[in-house]
Amino acid sequence: MASSYAGSGSDAMRELFITGLKNAHAVENQALSIMKPQVARIENYPEVAERLRAHIEETNGQIARLDELLEGLGTSNSALKDTALSMSGGMAALTHSVAGDEILKNSFANYAFEHFEIASYKSLLTLAGDGGFANATAALQQSLREEESMAQWIDEALPTITRRYAQLYAEGGSATAKV
Repeated sequence: MASSYAGSGSDAMRELFITGLKNAHAVENQALSIMKPQVARIENYPEVAERLRAHIEETNGQIARLDELLEGLGTSNSALKDTALSMSGGMAALTHSVAGDEILKNSFANYAFEHFEIASYKSLLTLAGDGGFANATAALQQSLREEESMAQWIDEALPTITRRYAQLYAEGGSATAKV
């Protein structure tokens, strides 16, 4: 597979594309560090937990595809970026866990994060096309579709999540993610 990318595009475009792939890899690791603690805390919102579990699996697949693309370019992910963004994602999840409206804050943050990932993959697809890295497009498009699907799901689920939160709050029960 390495030969399919070797010599594609200018050196500057290749370097830019690799940097973008490494950044996307770190962002996907950050996504995992945000989603995994959320799933562990969700009890009153089983459909959210189910969708997050499915997206965690998708995210693992996205990371594997990014690893393959980087390997094909003769490089690998940036452990420093992966670690730094994973730590910041974990801190964000921890911060929301002490909020009474944790499920709402997580939903807002997840919606915004999905759109960040969508923009990242759209940018990578542009670089792949302009830089002559056509063999990367299918993997990047698959990841883009998964991120768009997750963002759409959150968009459609937010009214239900908000209403359930409001109902639990009004009933005096625990409106947080976990009872």
